[in-house]
Amino acid sequence: MSSNRLGEETSPYLKQHQNNPVHWQPWGEEAFKIARDNGKPILLSIGYAACHWCHVMAHESFEDETTAALMNDLYVNIKVDREERPDVDQIYMTALAMMGQQGGWPLTMFLTPDGKPYWGGTYFPPMSRYGQPGFTDILQAVSGLFHEQRDKVDANIDAILNSLQQQANLSMVSGSGLQTIAEIDAAAEQALSMVDFQNGGMMGAPKFPQPSFQEMLWRAYLRTGRAKFREAVTTSLTHMCQGGLYDHLGGGFARYSTDAIWLAPHFEKMLYDNAQLIHLMTLVWQKTRDPLLEIRIQESIDWSLRELLLEGGAFAGTLDADSPDAEGASREGAFYVWPEAEIDHLLGNDAELFKNYYDVSEHGNWEHTNILNRLGNLGLADDETETKLTACRDILLDARATRQRPGLDDKILADWNGLMIAALGFAGSVFNQPNWIDAAENAFEFILSEMTDGSRLRHSYCAGEAKPADMLDDYAGMIKGALYLYQVTGKPSYLDHAVQWAEIADTHFWDQEGAGYYLSPDDADDLIARTRTAFDNATPSGNGLMAENLGRLFYLTGDENYREKADHIISAFTAQSPDQTANMPSLAAGFETLAAGLQVVVIADEGEGEGLVETAIGEGGPNLILARLSPQTTLPAGHPASGKIQVDGRPTAYVCRGQTCGLPQIEPAGLKKELSS
Repeated sequence: MSSNRLGEETSPYLKQHQNNPVHWQPWGEEAFKIARDNGKPILLSIGYAACHWCHVMAHESFEDETTAALMNDLYVNIKVDREERPDVDQIYMTALAMMGQQGGWPLTMFLTPDGKPYWGGTYFPPMSRYGQPGFTDILQAVSGLFHEQRDKVDANIDAILNSLQQQANLSMVSGSGLQTIAEIDAAAEQALSMVDFQNGGMMGAPKFPQPSFQEMLWRAYLRTGRAKFREAVTTSLTHMCQGGLYDHLGGGFARYSTDAIWLAPHFEKMLYDNAQLIHLMTLVWQKTRDPLLEIRIQESIDWSLRELLLEGGAFAGTLDADSPDAEGASREGAFYVWPEAEIDHLLGNDAELFKNYYDVSEHGNWEHTNILNRLGNLGLADDETETKLTACRDILLDARATRQRPGLDDKILADWNGLMIAALGFAGSVFNQPNWIDAAENAFEFILSEMTDGSRLRHSYCAGEAKPADMLDDYAGMIKGALYLYQVTGKPSYLDHAVQWAEIADTHFWDQEGAGYYLSPDDADDLIARTRTAFDNATPSGNGLMAENLGRLFYLTGDENYREKADHIISAFTAQSPDQTANMPSLAAGFETLAAGLQVVVIADEGEGEGLVETAIGEGGPNLILARLSPQTTLPAGHPASGKIQVDGRPTAYVCRGQTCGLPQIEPAGLKKELSS
C-alpha cells in the first residue's frame, strides 16, 4: 500500500497534510487504481488551507497514529484542495445534499473504488459526543456497509447519480423564464423580507457578506429610487465596515461573522470576498459619496497589494484563520485579537480614547479578549479624533507585525484573480488611482503568461506549476476582468482576449444539446458527472457572470450570437427555478445588462478624451458599456454607433440605448446631462 504522497503536490493545503500518518493520495487515476486493485472503498477528504475546522479535524484525527492506522487499513485515502479542484468539490458537496445532510468543510465522503459516493458528512469529532458519532466508529461502520451491504450501497449510488444527472439537465426553452426588469424588482422586493435592517446582512447568524445579493438590492435602488433598497445595502456595508468582520488595523474583510452583529469573524481572509466587496463599495460610493466607504476601499486595496500580491503580479488566494498564540499554540484569531493590558501599554495616554472607540475592555468582547470594532460608534468622528485614532492604529499595527503571522495560501486562482482585476480596474477608474489599474493589468498579464496553455486557461498555479485543469469560472472571471480593463484603458487587446475566451467557453463548456455552461469542460476525464448551476454562493456563478459578459460583448461587437446565448442562459435557469431569482443575482445582473445596457462610445486619439471617459465611468452606473475608439476604428455594421465620427476633429462621445444613439457630445458637461436624462 502506498504511503503519504502529498509531499509531491504544490497546494499549500495538501502540504499541510504531507506529514500525517494517513497514507493520503492526491486526486487522480493512480489512487483509484489502488482502490480497485485492493477492493477498498475511498475516503475522500476535501478542505482548504484557511479552513479552521479542517485544522481541528486534522489535529484530532489525521495526526493521530491509531486513527490513521484504521483509515489506512480500511480505505484508500484521498485529499483534495477544494480551491484547486472546485469541480470535484461541487460534485460531492451536491451528493451530500442529496443524502439530506448539511454541507461544509472539511467535507468527508465515502466512495466506491470508481469514485461513486455512497455516504458522507463534514467534520466528525474523534470520539462520540453530543449525539454525534465519533470518527473511528464511522470509519468501521461505513467500511462494513461497503463490504457487507453492497446491494443497499449500489441502490443509494444509483439514486444519487440519477439525481446528479437530473440536476445537470437544462433544456433550451423559449418564451419562458425571466422576461422583464419588473420581475427582478419583484424578486428584490421579496428579498427585503430576509434583510436584518438593524444590523445589516441577512437575518440571524452566521452572517456572510454576500456581495452579489447586496448588489442586486443596490441595482433595485438605482432603478426604482426606493429608499428601503438603499437602506438595506448601506446598513449592511456600514456594519460590515465597522464590525469585527473588518480588520481595523491592517485592512481587509474576513470570511464571515459567526454572530448576528458582525462582531466575531471566522478570521480567514479570502481574495474573492475582498474583490467583490471593493467592487460593491465602489458602486455604492458613486451614489452616496460616503467617506467611510472610500476609506475602506483604500485600506482594503492597500491590504490586498501588501499581503496578497505575489512577486509575479497575481494575487494569492487566502490568509489562514489560525496562527500561533503567545504560548505557541495554534488558535483561531490569535493574530488579530488584543488583551486590554497590551493596548494600555502600547498606547499610553491615548489608550482610553482608543478603547472607547474600539470596544476594548478588561473582560473582552470575545473569549476573554478583544476584537477591535466600532459597532458602538458607527459614524466617523471629527477629524482631530480620527487623526489620533489613526496614529493609535499605526502603533498597534507595528506591534502586531511582531506576532507570528497566519499562513498564506499562495496558490493563484484564475477565477478569483479575474474578480480582483475587475474590482481594481473599476475602483482605479472611479477614484483616479492609476496604480490600482496598473496592478490589475499586471495580474492579468501573469495569468496570460503563466496560466495559459495554448488558448486554454489553467485554474490553479502554485510553486511555479500550473495544474492542467480549467473551469467555467476561470473564463467567466477573466472575461469580466478583461472587459473592465478594456473599459478603463481602451486597449483593444483586452477585448480580443475576452472574445477568444468566450469562444473557448462555447467550445468546451456549453451544453450543445441544451442551454448554459457546465462547470467542467467536455474533455475532463476524472469526474463522475458534470455539474451546472446559476445559483451564486460565496463567488458568483460562472453562468451568471457569463450572462453579463455575453451581454457586454454583444453591445461592444454587435454580434447577435452573444445576445442569443445570454438569452438562453437566463431563460433556461430562471424557467427551471422561477421563484429563485434572488438566489441568482449575477444572472439577474446579466439580464439587466442585456435589457438596459447603457453604451457610451468615445472617439478620440490616444491620450485624448479623458474628460469624457471619466464622466462616462462616473455617471454610467452598473450597466455602462464603454467603448474607447480611435478615429480610424470602424465599428461592426450591427453596432448602433457604426459610422459615427468625431465633431470638428475633437474627442466626441455618443450615448446609445438599444439601437438608438443620441447627439454627439464634445464636452463632459453635455455628456453628463445626456447620461442623467
